[in-house]
Amino acid sequence: MNEIFAKLAARKKTTMEITKPDLSLFNPYIATYVNLVKSEDLYTELYKESMETIELFTSLDEETLLFKYEANKWTVKEIFQHIIDCERIFQYRILSIARNPEVPLAGFDHNIFVETSMADKRDIYDMVREFSMVRGSTVEILKSLANAAWDKMGVANNNPASVRSIAYMLLGHEIHHRTVIEKKYLL
Repeated sequence: MNEIFAKLAARKKTTMEITKPDLSLFNPYIATYVNLVKSEDLYTELYKESMETIELFTSLDEETLLFKYEANKWTVKEIFQHIIDCERIFQYRILSIARNPEVPLAGFDHNIFVETSMADKRDIYDMVREFSMVRGSTVEILKSLANAAWDKMGVANNNPASVRSIAYMLLGHEIHHRTVIEKKYLL
């Protein structure tokens, strides 16, 4: 699956450099995620970071995957499910703003999503397969966009957002949570 994803991601090179968004246009919390993305080669970063995420989660035993460093925190599996769920939501926001930016998009309660996810009962390899498919879908959505769509502005969760800012935020969100796992869960 990962080899197929790599070939698909490499097949179409974009004719436009997908630079990072102008962060002065957005809520400062977006910068927290966007600044975690190391380069402006978005497609390469999407692939590279997905491989690092898969490597991290498949390297952990079940005890670690079910670990919480505090009682009110999520398990490692719940964090992974959160990453997957958020990528789907970011995909919807990208598609919605690219196609019809006039319609404001609602937020969501990530805690309710995690509580009802059943992540701790899932097999990690099923979750990796799901993550790989969602990431492949993200790449296809992004590759399908017209150049003008990248800077379309809309509203998501009562905040201004562009297709470009959401694409970078999606990637930075994944990096952020992987870093939290490495610093707080893997002691």
